[in-house]
Amino acid sequence: MIDEIHVRDIALIREAALAPSPRLTVLTGETGAGKTALVSACKLIMGARADSSVVREGAAAAEVAGRLFSDADPEGDIVVSRKVSVDGRSRATLNGSMASISELARTVGPLIELVGQHEYQALLKAAEHGRILDGWDDATAAAAADYRAAFEAVADAQAALNEVQARAQASSAQLDEARFALQQIETANPRPGEYDEVRDWLSRAEHAEVLARNSHGAAEALSGDSGALDALNAAIALIDEAARADEGLAPYAQSLRETCFVVEDIARDMAGYCDDIDFDSASLAQAQERLGTLTSLMRSFGPTMDEVFARWNEASHLVSAVDDADERLAAATAALEAAEAALAEAARAYDDRRAAAAPAFSQAVGEVLAQLEMGGAELICTVEPLPRERWGRGGSADVSFAFKPGKAMQPRPLARIASGGEISRVMLAIKVVLGAKDGTETLIFDEVDAGVGGSTANALAAVLARLSESHQVIVITHLAQVAVMADTHYVVSKTTGDAPETTLTPVAGDARVAEIARILSGSATAASLAHAREMLEAHA
Repeated sequence: MIDEIHVRDIALIREAALAPSPRLTVLTGETGAGKTALVSACKLIMGARADSSVVREGAAAAEVAGRLFSDADPEGDIVVSRKVSVDGRSRATLNGSMASISELARTVGPLIELVGQHEYQALLKAAEHGRILDGWDDATAAAAADYRAAFEAVADAQAALNEVQARAQASSAQLDEARFALQQIETANPRPGEYDEVRDWLSRAEHAEVLARNSHGAAEALSGDSGALDALNAAIALIDEAARADEGLAPYAQSLRETCFVVEDIARDMAGYCDDIDFDSASLAQAQERLGTLTSLMRSFGPTMDEVFARWNEASHLVSAVDDADERLAAATAALEAAEAALAEAARAYDDRRAAAAPAFSQAVGEVLAQLEMGGAELICTVEPLPRERWGRGGSADVSFAFKPGKAMQPRPLARIASGGEISRVMLAIKVVLGAKDGTETLIFDEVDAGVGGSTANALAAVLARLSESHQVIVITHLAQVAVMADTHYVVSKTTGDAPETTLTPVAGDARVAEIARILSGSATAASLAHAREMLEAHA
């Protein structure tokens, strides 16, 4: 919902702040005062295209800023601003960060709906009619979810079949290359980590003489006659003898004993290492040949063994796909046929549910139209199944709304309704019927009261008040019957002079009484003031 909107230098509005937090807000004013500038401002923050024509003459730029929130997440405020410069360039921000116009359309657009002769009328888009019907009936919405799941399953099965067919149709050159790679790698049959193992073993084998000589020499130097251990033990004996006279020397003897343990372990390991060195010429030749084989694989399919294994896997899949093409193709085809059968069943259930909901929806809308005293007008909702090739995520049937102005008249597509007030009242009736199920929380009505007067005006006001129980409703109106129902009332006025300015002023008390009186009679006479007070008191 809109929490507040600030406008500056857009068209005729110099500065204005609108904070219609209450559910029903009305804007009134004399003809030409600039009431519809609010609609222009909302379009900008909703991501509409804009050019320099929206900028007030003599100003550098037009600016609109708004704060919105959703009933579903009252804490998640959206702060949006849009600035259009005199050269036509546009700049927008969302919650303080730069944003594209498409981001505004995705984020703010779904929160506000403009109802009137405007491009934001979802009612005039045939593709939206099915969504509206689905949203009204819970059972239809559930059938729609089942249908979409089945539709996605068919898409996945078709993609899998396409992949099998593409692999089966691999070119002769690709297949020959894959078979060659597979034969070369499988003949060598490398193991993960084998290359590093063979390389390290060869490094030791090729330096066996040095390794044996040095490990044996190290063992002798540590534990042989006159070696390190003998020197350490002699030092320990001397320190022990001295410690009898000075106990402070005892820890040094203990440290040397611990060092002896380490030296003994190293000497033993070096001796064992020397004894284990036994690289015969046959093993050496075999390892060298194996290393050569693995290196050749890396030159052909590498340059690393990881890439060799990847190529092995890829070639294996390609050859297998071709060799097992008939079996794989049959399985993928069967899976697609099963998915298609499930989709057909889901589509039948979906179409049946829509067909059952359509007359009930039309009747519910017709009842509201009757309340609006629209002379027997009807909304006709039809559901026509589509051929399979025209099914999409939106459904397997064409849902369309047609408007019948009177019982003796022919239904016409909504897009061909000439009257802006008529289409606005049809939208009003649909929104009332949808109630809280409608995803749009803020509705702005312009021209909804066009050509309305008398008892119809009272009916229109009552329906708008009913709608405000489930939506935030902002109405640009010239009807006193609508104005007195509002929680908040703004008067739009324009100054005189060479550079007129439009302002929005909240009115209450006597000022509101005077404005209602002006709407009733054109001026604040004693009679119109009394009538205005009576109307306001009746709805207080």
